[in-house]
Amino acid sequence: MPVSLGGQAPASFDLKSVHLPLLALLLKSGDMELLRREFGQRYGDQPEFFDHDPLLIDLQGLSGEQALPDLMQVSELLRAHRLRPVAVNAASEAQRAAAQAAGLPLAEAPLLTRQGHAPAPSASAAPVAVAPPPPVPAPGALVIDKPLRSGQQVYARGGDLVVMAMVNPGAEVIADGHIHVYAPLRGKAMAGARGHAQARIFSLAMAPELISIAGVYRTSEVPLPQALLGRPAQVRLHSTADGDRLVIDALST
Repeated sequence: MPVSLGGQAPASFDLKSVHLPLLALLLKSGDMELLRREFGQRYGDQPEFFDHDPLLIDLQGLSGEQALPDLMQVSELLRAHRLRPVAVNAASEAQRAAAQAAGLPLAEAPLLTRQGHAPAPSASAAPVAVAPPPPVPAPGALVIDKPLRSGQQVYARGGDLVVMAMVNPGAEVIADGHIHVYAPLRGKAMAGARGHAQARIFSLAMAPELISIAGVYRTSEVPLPQALLGRPAQVRLHSTADGDRLVIDALST
């Protein structure tokens, strides 16, 4: 129970409640080897992708105690990829016990939504007056003027990426926001890299090896229709009750 320390505020500190923006790792399997392999495939060739970001481990997607992974091993894997697990969202007593055994605090009912999506309010919830948030400044854009060769990688952290020249096969362009390629896109393009589901990919000649938005990806193993291949097009993420899928639309010129 909180105890009052008197009426005089301390001169050296204040203790306040804050809400921090966190990445969330929603685990869908307790198979530790599968997690290591897929994490390595997704981020192993991008060692600087994360910058020691704080992260919440969310266990709500797991069912049954047999699916529970070793959270100490999960934490070690995340730290190896420059992520800092700070809390666990647990859905059962076994998951809570595992979090405590791993030395991770519990997060109660966090807000776990993709950027740009808000949960529907409960019909029985009482209305609460909320002060309007301050305006968020528009993120800047990283502009690349030169062609990107095979093996080169460009990441626009916290904003959009604009490429004025060709992205050759084997090159990678990554952005937390949108990706604009005013030339042929023949390498890999990953927009909304940190979960921004409204991000899009634009190119004047769409012929990529891989396209991805908020982690949903499509490779050249599934070829583009001839009406879109090598033509001006955009890629966007379409979310339905059955899941997310990439939609590619032609751009009028």
